[in-house]
Amino acid sequence: MPYQDAAMHRSTPDSAPDGRMSYERWVICALLFFATVIAYVDRAVIANLKNTLEAVIPGLNDYKYGIITVAFQLAYAIAMLVAGGLTDKLGTRKAFAIAICLWSVAAMLPGAAFSVASFALAMFLLGLGEAANFPACIKTVAEWFPKRERALATGIFNSGANVGNMIAPPIVAVLVGLFSGISWFGPARAWRGCFIVAGLMGFVWLAFWLLIYRRPEDHPRISKSELALILSDPGEKIKKVPWAHVLPCKETWAFAIAKFLTDPIWWFYLFWIPGFIQTTFHLTLAQSKTPVMLAYAISIIGSVGGGQISSTLIAHGKTANVGRKVAMLICVLCIVPIFAVPYIHSLWVVVALLGLATAGHQGWSANVFTLPSDMFPKVAVASVTGIGGMAGAFGGVLLLYSAGAIVEKTHSFVTLFIIACLAYPLALLVVHTLAPRLSPAKLAQSE
Repeated sequence: MPYQDAAMHRSTPDSAPDGRMSYERWVICALLFFATVIAYVDRAVIANLKNTLEAVIPGLNDYKYGIITVAFQLAYAIAMLVAGGLTDKLGTRKAFAIAICLWSVAAMLPGAAFSVASFALAMFLLGLGEAANFPACIKTVAEWFPKRERALATGIFNSGANVGNMIAPPIVAVLVGLFSGISWFGPARAWRGCFIVAGLMGFVWLAFWLLIYRRPEDHPRISKSELALILSDPGEKIKKVPWAHVLPCKETWAFAIAKFLTDPIWWFYLFWIPGFIQTTFHLTLAQSKTPVMLAYAISIIGSVGGGQISSTLIAHGKTANVGRKVAMLICVLCIVPIFAVPYIHSLWVVVALLGLATAGHQGWSANVFTLPSDMFPKVAVASVTGIGGMAGAFGGVLLLYSAGAIVEKTHSFVTLFIIACLAYPLALLVVHTLAPRLSPAKLAQSE
């Protein structure tokens, strides 16, 4: 018998028998937020220690640092495709638990690294584990939120990326100071303790995830009113969608190309901006923590605000197509001024432009991440997200490899900031061309 959404047989929120609205979906959203914070702290530790590591790791320079970041991105790209399919197959509870165990162990491994090759291997393993984060988060949002709330929920959990990047500089600076005073580490090895602490955070989150998370239909603390709200979208008759049925869809390619063009810019910000600020303005790790924090703090506004813009437009009667694309256009306009950064000699003006651009990216990302759930059934969302994530990660491989070579050879960031400026208008044009109305993808149904 074809699957029929439980919402077809339930009362609306206003007429729910118990008359009480619980808010468990926002508790779940908070879990996704903290998972994303942890993932980005794990990634950002090496970015904030870049200049420190160049002084202690033999042969490490801008080009070889680029190779280390490429190792992460390559693993992320490979695993992203598998992660999406496995998340659809295993379910979010089990898939997320396995993934965070893997990436938390991997996050500690750079603390034992001693060469460029061993750092690259450790970051490769971290990329394998962390690839599951976004497919699992997006699928969880699709399961726990009606369409009209998904952009906001996505924006909230996605703001964890900004928070992770924002708190990483002070965390790293504090930990370096702390471990410098411990005899086993000392000043020369204090950086190793930063990676160990970052990895341990994931196991704390895992305990809360296993304790709290269930599917809405199985959750013991959800009210009938909230469950009816979550399941209020029209029922889905598709029971499963083979991966081969998803890949040929132009809607899949709209999402994947948008990710290919714009995800690499975020990876550039993540792995290069702390070092760029330290080098350009001659700052130490401790001195750079405040400007780096501020750049990412501003981006939190974009992550939540970008999702809120489209959600508000939809709530006021606009279609998802209009709501998403208007929000994405606003975000593009925030990003375009980033091309001027290499020509500006004021630290705080640079920080402001970086903050505006990272806010624009996160608002853009909050809306792009909702596209699979706008155009595909829930059972295919993680797979489509995985395909797009893989495309974005491969784009990141190309840009991060190029970034290392460009900076090492030219000692300039001009080319990279021009790429960061142009990627988003092109991506929006591609999305509108391939998915002019964000209509549901035409899929062959599998019983």
